[in-house]
Amino acid sequence: MSPILLRPVREQLEHDRVIRLLQAKYRRKFDVAINPGSEQTAPITVGQSPWYPDLVLLSQERGRKLMGVVEVETAESVNNLEAMSQWATFARQRVPLHLYIPVSMVDVAKRLCAALQIPVGELWSYQGIGDQVRFTLVQRSSRASDDKARTAVRARAAAGHSRAASRPRRASVSSRRSQSAKKGGSRVAGARRGAARAARQKRK
Repeated sequence: MSPILLRPVREQLEHDRVIRLLQAKYRRKFDVAINPGSEQTAPITVGQSPWYPDLVLLSQERGRKLMGVVEVETAESVNNLEAMSQWATFARQRVPLHLYIPVSMVDVAKRLCAALQIPVGELWSYQGIGDQVRFTLVQRSSRASDDKARTAVRARAAAGHSRAASRPRRASVSSRRSQSAKKGGSRVAGARRGAARAARQKRK
């Protein structure tokens, strides 16, 4: 829970439910630690101080490198003070910040991020429908898109280099075949000329 915010009980229960749903979602790719409610079990270090995002995404490798942080907001917590304190702080880290915002507050969150120049890795909306919660990706930062684009370009370049490296071998094989065909044709032509000379000599 944000140290500057005390949510109504109902909102806090919904907030913590979303955190646990996201824990299951992100567990496919990361080791996920959570800080629901007033729990402070999974800190990240900002400067010299521990901070407690709602979800901490860690690498599944042995070093458990920090890969991202996730903040879940409710209608009560999408405000200027929360954005300056929590969002701006987490966005300054060298990992993506993922924000989950109630669908009714998405436009407010986008205006706050733009006004305060907070770079958000991914902005998601969520909406409770009965017992279910629906998540929708609203926007992804250009930096994240650029990283994906660069990865795709590198992959295409590597594939192109591999194909180019294989072409000379195919060309040399074709060349050898062509040369062999020419030699075979020359031998056949020579044999025919020899046979013709022998036939002329017999007639003489």
